[in-house]
Amino acid sequence: MPCQKREIRRADALRDKIIALDTKLAEDFKAQISVAPFLSRKIVSFQGNKDKPAYSWYKYKEAFSAELVTYFLGGYEGGVCGKVLDPFAGIGTTLFAANEQGISADGIELLPIGQEIINTRLLLEKDLTSSDTSTLERWGTCHPWKRFPERVPFSTFRITERAYPLETVDAIERYRGALQQEREKIQAILHLALLCVLESVSYTRKDGQYLRWDARSGKRRPGTKPFNKGEILTFDSAITAKLKEILRDVSDANIPATLFPVRHTPQEQGGRESEARLFKGSCLEVLPTLETGVYAAVMTSPPYCNRYDYTRTYALELAMLGLAHEDVSNLRQKMLSCTVENREKDLLKMSPQWAPFIEAANQQKLLQTIYAYLEHEKSAGTLNNNGIPRMVRGYFSEMACVIGECARVLRPNARLFMVNDNVRYAGVSISVDLILSDIAQALGFEVEKILVLPGKKGNSSQQMGAYGYVPLRKCVYVWRKR
Repeated sequence: MPCQKREIRRADALRDKIIALDTKLAEDFKAQISVAPFLSRKIVSFQGNKDKPAYSWYKYKEAFSAELVTYFLGGYEGGVCGKVLDPFAGIGTTLFAANEQGISADGIELLPIGQEIINTRLLLEKDLTSSDTSTLERWGTCHPWKRFPERVPFSTFRITERAYPLETVDAIERYRGALQQEREKIQAILHLALLCVLESVSYTRKDGQYLRWDARSGKRRPGTKPFNKGEILTFDSAITAKLKEILRDVSDANIPATLFPVRHTPQEQGGRESEARLFKGSCLEVLPTLETGVYAAVMTSPPYCNRYDYTRTYALELAMLGLAHEDVSNLRQKMLSCTVENREKDLLKMSPQWAPFIEAANQQKLLQTIYAYLEHEKSAGTLNNNGIPRMVRGYFSEMACVIGECARVLRPNARLFMVNDNVRYAGVSISVDLILSDIAQALGFEVEKILVLPGKKGNSSQQMGAYGYVPLRKCVYVWRKR
């Protein structure tokens, strides 16, 4: 009993220290922190793209809106003149929204689903011929896959088995067989349409950290209540609607010949049209290969430190793209550490030049106290997953390396815009915004603004059940390279 009381006192002391250090850091950034009425959950999320041509084709819940990119690159204190970088490109919102303003942009993306969508949209920048349009119209009205004799099976792994009704599996396999008879550009568009409808024709729904399974699938997580996702679309109806949507967006008379028009050409572009370029792979691998001081801005949103595993969330799409279980496991380890299954990365082996970046994270006092508290809770057996301390430590160390590399590739006085969320573990709120801003100051940035969304979000149901409700900030950071 005395030992137990001593451990409780130790935990209380660490929590008190975290609160004190957090309060001091908030005071240090008091002049930079402000509520931004123009920001909303809609504009900093995929919701803002729901009715926007091309951006709405695929429901990528981790995206921010094109409107947000337009505001910060085009309207924020004079806008941006020069090339932009997004180290976590997702499905390319920064790239294409920047191009609409006449700004060239580079993106780095690890997930194959993001790469596929970006590459297909880049392909669509070239005008479709009347023959291409006629072919897509024929697919949308005549359904050539329905009578196609040859099926092309698709991959599955454990967490995607039995994801579709049997008749849907048959239709998808016939569709995959039929599209191989078309030209490369048409194949790419048809395949993109397929990826866009997988969730709507499946027994699953993307739900935070995992796929949630409808009870009609016959699969149910032990101890969970039966779940009904509502209508499960037939493949024919879903793919027909998606093909018509894509065709409408690329051929609408109100949309210029190129889907991503150049609205103005910055002087620095020298009259050239803007372009988008994709680097495939982890930003931890790609960033060190980029030239120093070439970018006029960084606009990005990294994975949040919230345990979400994108390889599970997008498992249907990864399987359809041909990845095997081993491929997905390797992909998970290459991701920025944001899930409890991420193992520790040897960052200095990846780049010895990152030592000052890692040291900046190691010197952050609030962060070190949070690490100590999480390790204490792990030893006490109170964490719901013992991988949380390793994940949090990995997240901030890796983000410090990303921040340091962004400072290197940016021009002097260039800005970095970042959307991110604060999180909470074991009853302790982690001010990701303040910690990363403090690290950024140590790595060559001036913190201009920490723009807070007017409405704060709650924490997870597990945290609220055990520790009560605590509202958490969601912010857009604005840093300027000194």
